[in-house]
Amino acid sequence: MTTEVGQSEARPRTADSARVALLGNPNTGKSTLFNRLCGARQKTSNFPGTTQEARVGLVRADDHGAIELIDLPGVYSIELDMTEAALCRGMISGEIAPRGERLAPPDVICVMIDATDLGRGLVLVGEALRRRLPTVVAINMVDLARRRGVHADEGRLADILGCAVVVCSARTGEGVDRLLSEMARASIPNRTPPGDASGLERWADEVFAEVALGDDRDEARTITDRLDKAFTHPVAGVGAFAFVMALMFYVIFKLATYPMDLVDGLFASLADGVRRVLPEGILADLLAGGVVGGVGATVIFVPQICLLFFMISLLEDTGYLARAAFVMDRVLRPFGLSGHSFVPLLSSHACALPGIMSARAVPDRKDRLATILVAPFMTCSARIPVYVLLTTILFRGRPAMGAIAFVGCYALGIIAALGSAALARRTLLQGKSRPMALELPSYKVPSLSTALLTTLDRGLVFLKKAGSTILAISIVLWWLSTYPIVEPPPVATDLRARAAALVATAGDDSTDPLYESEMLLAEAGLLEAIHATRMSFAGRLGRGIEPVFRPLGFDWQLSVGVLSSFAAREVFVSTMAVMLTGEEDTETEGILDRLARATREDGVTPVFTVAVSWALLVYYVLAMQCLPTLAVTAKESGSVKWAVLQLVWMCTVAYLAAMIVYQSLLLFGVR
Repeated sequence: MTTEVGQSEARPRTADSARVALLGNPNTGKSTLFNRLCGARQKTSNFPGTTQEARVGLVRADDHGAIELIDLPGVYSIELDMTEAALCRGMISGEIAPRGERLAPPDVICVMIDATDLGRGLVLVGEALRRRLPTVVAINMVDLARRRGVHADEGRLADILGCAVVVCSARTGEGVDRLLSEMARASIPNRTPPGDASGLERWADEVFAEVALGDDRDEARTITDRLDKAFTHPVAGVGAFAFVMALMFYVIFKLATYPMDLVDGLFASLADGVRRVLPEGILADLLAGGVVGGVGATVIFVPQICLLFFMISLLEDTGYLARAAFVMDRVLRPFGLSGHSFVPLLSSHACALPGIMSARAVPDRKDRLATILVAPFMTCSARIPVYVLLTTILFRGRPAMGAIAFVGCYALGIIAALGSAALARRTLLQGKSRPMALELPSYKVPSLSTALLTTLDRGLVFLKKAGSTILAISIVLWWLSTYPIVEPPPVATDLRARAAALVATAGDDSTDPLYESEMLLAEAGLLEAIHATRMSFAGRLGRGIEPVFRPLGFDWQLSVGVLSSFAAREVFVSTMAVMLTGEEDTETEGILDRLARATREDGVTPVFTVAVSWALLVYYVLAMQCLPTLAVTAKESGSVKWAVLQLVWMCTVAYLAAMIVYQSLLLFGVR
């Protein structure tokens, strides 16, 4: 079964030389082992020239010196025509390395295989043995295999392979210390699979037949088969998926409110602290309104994003997510997508940024580009404040109708995404989708530590990539809405004069004049804020762009709100609050009533008529109004042209749909 190539001495390594590449099929526990060994001593880095990420960690132990681990993407074969496989080949050959790492073959290849599916993993082992590098084979999830009555003769397997074989459990820690020892003193295998690469599956079957000691046709296997039959059923599987997704989003939106409130309060206190410490002026306004406000607008959504990644990690670790992708493959295929696009589109419901980044896992390039292009159609958490405002105005006192409209917004976004994907795959991205080859992993108890570390890693990546961009945009937006500084309107000056006169003439025990003075000052401040916003650069820009949005029913004030929300959609609510009421705090009692009653410059026509509110709602469901998303699209797609296409297409669809809604309602007499 193998060809002997001569004995090879074990190579002891110095603390600076042991670089170990973790190679394995998807869902074999590589990430669990990596997190157990490296913990917080890890970093995420891109491979230059690709959109793929690698995690690099350092293991320090007295007995083993220093070992650098590189967690490679999960692959079923390194010979496949896939970006992940090409990356693994390049890493093993020394032609590619994570950014900042040296270009050289790894000192050791550690191939992880699933103890419950030994035959499948042996194909990858054979490919690794052909590379003639020091190799260690880790048979992981042995605890789960024992419960199923599956065993392997690791001693006999080591003899056949000609390299060290370690039985371990990354989840419980069993055998991990021995695995580290074998990594530190691994040698080049003294045997290699015979024949060419096409014969590895015949070879793997022979090896498995010789070393397998148990039978996996036990009660656990029967239960797994029954669960798979239900979870992958065309009807029951879709129902189970809908239930799991509904439960997941309920938990996300329910639990995230508490940390989001804490973050909101923290940044509000920080802004107040800045204003107390610094004297009034440009610097205080910039730091409090631009910097703190801009960062806070990003960070407040991190709890939802982290919860989403945490729950997705748990679902993936249990083995269910692969079943869901299998079910969704049937749903997505008529639209030119595959089940691989399921997780990126799911992630985009929290934020399009991590959703687009997770599209790296889509193996087919055209499928991946289509997924990236349509991911922002999914309703992200930044749209929710806008939905709340508009549905409240439309359905005041009718919460059931508001809830239906809310669900309709999610549905409209999904329909637009699928329709756009179908169009893209039949025009710009023509070609047959690659069949979805997916091995259903075994069911297992998820690792909380892996989920937490994955959540921390993805949260930090989000903050790093999105925070700086949104911060810069927020500062620019603050400047546009603050300058130029203008004189207060005469009516506000008169109100302040009247307030001063009342205070001057009031007696020591007078309360009514003082109360009236405070009311006059508040009204003067409101008029000054509205006037300053109207005369700012942002206000002037709104007047200039108003003719473009007039077919949608938007006046210049709404035009400013639409323009400002290109920085971040949630900015629309606070912008309109300032434009129409002079207050940024949308939680102020009665603020929604005041927004609903706000009028245009004629003092009669409401800003938010029924027709305009519906047009705005449709526009915000469909429009691309997130510059950081465009930046990530350009990076992940490899070209700015795809980001430009995404911007033009989504805004065109949003504009036409909103115009049709507005004009149709007018035609039927709805104002």
